[in-house]
Amino acid sequence: MASRKNNVNTVDSNTDTADAMPDEALFSAIELFHFAFRAFTARPDEILAELGLGRVHHRVLYFVGRSPGLRVSDLLATLAVSKQALHGPLRQLVEADLIAAQPDSSDGRVRRLSLSRKGSALEQRLSRTQREVLALAFSASGVKAEAGWREVMAQIVATAGEDSASSRE
Repeated sequence: MASRKNNVNTVDSNTDTADAMPDEALFSAIELFHFAFRAFTARPDEILAELGLGRVHHRVLYFVGRSPGLRVSDLLATLAVSKQALHGPLRQLVEADLIAAQPDSSDGRVRRLSLSRKGSALEQRLSRTQREVLALAFSASGVKAEAGWREVMAQIVATAGEDSASSRE
């Protein structure tokens, strides 16, 4: 297994569909995805651990930072988690003065989320490490490879969405 860990280019580029790919090529792709994700999250995980936080906190900080004034209900939908799953991490972030939760001006039952100055600094620090990883990889791989990567990621998201929808029916 260790020998496959470093052999990241084992998928046949002439293959058009996953059905036509041999299992070994798919296993290799799964392993590559795992190792890439581990590399992508390693530095943010270290930073978060120093603060007693985890990846769920990072996801909340990221999406709130990308959409200031985000409603809690929209964050739930974006993260595809239950209210119960979000409650604890969101409470921790509010208590740590990383996120501000304010009532909506037109509907007091709705809470709007935004990053505090401290939360914004942390989110920028976490995301900077990931932007650097992506920028280096995209630069080294070229525009066509980046476009291919984005297409593959979009297809994975779309497939997951279809699987999720069909499991609810």
